[in-house]
Amino acid sequence: MGKVAVGAAVVCAAAVCAAAALVVRHRMKSSGKWAQALSILREFEEKCGTPISKLKQVADAMTVEMHAGLASEGGSKLKMIISYVDNLPTGDEKGLFYALDLGGTNFRVLRVHLGGKEHRVVKQEFEEVSIPPHLMTGSSDALFDFIASALAKFVATESDGLHFSPDRQRELGFTFSFPVRQTSISSGTLIKWTKGFSIDDTVGQDVVGELTKAMERVGLDMRVTALVNDTIGTLAGGRYHNPDVVAAVILGTGTNAAYVERAHAIPKWHGLLPKSGDMVINMEWGNFRSSHLPLTEYDEALDAESLNPGEQIFEKIISGMYLGEIVRRVLCKMAEEAAFFGDTVPAKLKIPFILRTPHMSAMHHDTSPDLKIVATKLKDILEISNSSLRMRKVIVELCDIVASRGARLSAAGIVGILKKTGRDAVKDGEKQKSVVSLDGGLYEHYTKFRTCMEDTLVEMLGDVSNNIVIEHSNDGSGIGAALLAASHSQYTEADES
Repeated sequence: MGKVAVGAAVVCAAAVCAAAALVVRHRMKSSGKWAQALSILREFEEKCGTPISKLKQVADAMTVEMHAGLASEGGSKLKMIISYVDNLPTGDEKGLFYALDLGGTNFRVLRVHLGGKEHRVVKQEFEEVSIPPHLMTGSSDALFDFIASALAKFVATESDGLHFSPDRQRELGFTFSFPVRQTSISSGTLIKWTKGFSIDDTVGQDVVGELTKAMERVGLDMRVTALVNDTIGTLAGGRYHNPDVVAAVILGTGTNAAYVERAHAIPKWHGLLPKSGDMVINMEWGNFRSSHLPLTEYDEALDAESLNPGEQIFEKIISGMYLGEIVRRVLCKMAEEAAFFGDTVPAKLKIPFILRTPHMSAMHHDTSPDLKIVATKLKDILEISNSSLRMRKVIVELCDIVASRGARLSAAGIVGILKKTGRDAVKDGEKQKSVVSLDGGLYEHYTKFRTCMEDTLVEMLGDVSNNIVIEHSNDGSGIGAALLAASHSQYTEADES
């Protein structure tokens, strides 16, 4: 072999060696990056841990805060608002009633024809309307005018057989799912907005007054006879169908709970004790916080950058508005510090709230062998088209960590309510059933969240769980408001319209 050939062979071999070394280095680098990504995931998983011992501490803390909130105004992070609802529906209600349900990015208007014990709900119609984002941070008049106009259009669709007599005002139950200082069954001032709303000039105003003025401006003659929030509406709707309902929980965009308390167990109640002896309490449990909550750096950053830092901490780790965003934040750290999606961080991944909880749920429920749905969501939402199967598996695991923490903490909150009302233990010879009505898109549509929450309740309650029933109260909040409008009607006998 000539010198040239030998030289060429040596150069060639050197090139092959260099290329091989490059591949090895690249693999080592990529396996190093992969290990780093997994270490971010494992650390997050550890911080999100919810062993039963921790969940029991959370439930106990919830009970303690409930006592404190009932003892005095401002005594707890839980507002424990007295709702003025002391009589829940019985099934005897009759007549035609309206409800307006405002609790998130959509609102609904409902018309319900009640036929008493015999016929119950004769007919129910509703319409859903999206709120344009600019109205969520605009002026009070603009928001309520938009709502009143939609309500007036809906009233105009009443069928001929259901028209009201000229001397009779239409009556409305108003479900308003934001913290309100209730001053009577049909009035209350807004304490603060949550769930992405921020309209300063409504804070401190009577929301029934704001709606009434807007209805007058659009020429709609209607009286608000009950102001409730979605949780109390759900409780009323649940009780209408089942006398064993003792509490209601909403798990949707936001989260809250309400329950029936003995009036004499409310030290801050200074009025006459109601005839029924009961009072419905709106907990505003989204604002619960405790040193026992498993919070991570991602939760702290989300809170710091939110519209209401330091507030609604429980809501920010369990509700539909935030779960997808927590997943995005963890993915963002994996992309920035461990090149999880390659050398550049996908631009879309940097946009807060781009990954919504329904997207997260779809990925979490993906059962296809190659996780096709995860690949599609990454491509469609984040414009990431080169995901590998192992990457997609990590994303599903991340969704599971975030959803499980939220579901298990929700269960702990429910156990806290059962403890406060003495329903967390089996009493000798007593077979009392306790039914908790649940509603909200997160509970209804996110199957793994729902299953995990229900399994955790059984795990926490043991044998007592045989007496605890979780019941889906579909659209309880809307129909509940109409039922409460009926039971608080200004007309002594509601006509069967």
